[in-house]
Amino acid sequence: MARSKEFEENAVLDKAMRLFWEQGYEKTSMNDLVERMGIHRRSLYDTFTDKRTLFLKAIDRFEARMGARLKAAIKQSPTAAQAMRAVFDAIIDGEPDAPAGCMLVNSAAELANRDAGIDAKIVEAFAGTERLLAEIVAWGQDGGEFTRQYEAGALAAYLHNALAGLRVMTRTSADKDKLRQIAGMSMLILEP
Repeated sequence: MARSKEFEENAVLDKAMRLFWEQGYEKTSMNDLVERMGIHRRSLYDTFTDKRTLFLKAIDRFEARMGARLKAAIKQSPTAAQAMRAVFDAIIDGEPDAPAGCMLVNSAAELANRDAGIDAKIVEAFAGTERLLAEIVAWGQDGGEFTRQYEAGALAAYLHNALAGLRVMTRTSADKDKLRQIAGMSMLILEP
């Protein structure tokens, strides 16, 4: 008779995600994962197959969580400019009690040039962020808040690049006021 799971899969996946986010893929051992997730090694393998598969699921979990957080911030914004600032602020401020920086950017720097599957997953996630930014830019262009000199997708790609740089800087001890100044400078490209 098969044993039933004695854990909630999303709860232990969140624990693995945080550990990968804090330490990166290479530094995180199976022992670290078993200890942090609070499950037996056999349960980890039965549920997630192996470390790499668990990591890919953790990336999906991070992407969904970040996407929901950004969409919530945007939804509360009455103007496109405020929505764009909310996106930058969400990146700069991070989440309470969460590791610094961005799991996607950290993983891209660590693994994208060595693992085509992880690279594809990260490129896909970055494309999703760019689509979200392009929607905000198009909203701002339609309302006259943002320039029409450039196509929304091109502006979104530029702004995503700025966000990626800020995500790296949030892992350091850089002053948040300096990061907000960089965000403000990055948004100047949107002015009509």
